[in-house]
Amino acid sequence: MLVIRPIRSTDYEALYQIAQESGHGFTSLPVNEELLRSKIARVEESFTKQVDTPFDEGYLMVLEDTETGEVVGTCGIEAAVGMVDAFYHYRLGTEVYHSEQIDVRNEVETLTLCHDYTGAAELCTLFLRSSYRKNNNGRMLSRSRFLFLAQHAKRFGETVIAEMRGESDEEGNSPFYGWLQEHFLGIDFVRADYLSGLSQKAFMAEMMPKNAVYVCLLPKEAQKVIGEVHTNTRPALNLLQAEGFRCRGYVDIFDAGPTVECHLNDIRSVRESRLLTVTIGDTPSDATSHIVSNTELENYRATAVNLAVTDDSDDVILDAQTAAALMVKDGGQIRVLPM
Repeated sequence: MLVIRPIRSTDYEALYQIAQESGHGFTSLPVNEELLRSKIARVEESFTKQVDTPFDEGYLMVLEDTETGEVVGTCGIEAAVGMVDAFYHYRLGTEVYHSEQIDVRNEVETLTLCHDYTGAAELCTLFLRSSYRKNNNGRMLSRSRFLFLAQHAKRFGETVIAEMRGESDEEGNSPFYGWLQEHFLGIDFVRADYLSGLSQKAFMAEMMPKNAVYVCLLPKEAQKVIGEVHTNTRPALNLLQAEGFRCRGYVDIFDAGPTVECHLNDIRSVRESRLLTVTIGDTPSDATSHIVSNTELENYRATAVNLAVTDDSDDVILDAQTAAALMVKDGGQIRVLPM
C-alpha cells in the first residue's frame, strides 16, 4: 500500500536521494545536507505547532510503500510564502505609448519585479520516482494536498499558488535566464537556482533590474519562453488547471515559467471533498477509487482506496487494512475525494 505521511528525521537519506534525482529546476530540494536536515526539522515543528495565523510553516509529506518501507515520492505545501525570505516574481504588464501628432499607438509588454504573492500558500516539492509513475499514483500524491488544505484551511494563506517549471535544456540552461546572466547576474542558471533554494537571495535584490523590463528588447528566444512550461511539467499544470488554477500574469524571475493561483475555497477538490464517518468492514462490490485522508495533523495519513460513497449518506465502509494505515477507528471520520 502507498501511504502519504509527514516527513520525519529518519527520512533524511531518502529525501537526499530524491533531491539528487529531481534534477535542475527543483529549487525546493537542493542537494545540500544542512538545508535538507533543516527543512525536515522545520516541517516537524510545523506539524506540532499551534497556529492562529499562517506564517512561515512548511508541510512536507512523503509517499511510503508500506510493503518495502521505501520512500518513493514527496509533496509539500508552504503556509505563507515571503514572510521571512523575500518571494520574488515578475509581473507581466503593458505600457501604452500614443502620439496624436504622428498618429502612432504602441502597446509594449513589460516585466516588473514584485512581491505580490507574499502571504500566499504554495503547492511545492511534488516528486514521484519513475518506477511509481503509474496507476494514478502521481495524481493521488498531488491531489492529496487538497484534502489537507480543506481539513486545515486556517493554517494557510487564502490564495494558493504553484510555480510551474519553465523551459530549460537538458543541462539546465534557460533561454530566459541567459539574458539575465549576461547583463545582470553574471552567474549561471544552475548556481542561481541553487542559491535561491538555499534561501540565499540577497543577490537578487542587489543585482536584478530595478525598473520595468521591456519584453521587446529581450532576445527572441527569451521572449518565446515567457509563461511557457517545461515539457515534464505540462501534466502537473493540466491537473492544476482542472482544479481551477489560472495564471494571472506572474512568471518566475529565472526561467519565466508561469505561476498559477486559486483561492483556497475555490479549488475544485477542496470544495468537493467530504467528511464521512467510518464503519470498518468488507469493501462493497460497487466501490470506486477515492483519495482518502484522516483528519489528523501530526499523524496525518492519506492513500487511495476503493469506497462505495453515496450522495445521500455521510457514512462509508472502510476495510480494516486501510483503516489501520490511516490510523482511523470505527466511528472515526475520514475526508474523501473521488479519484
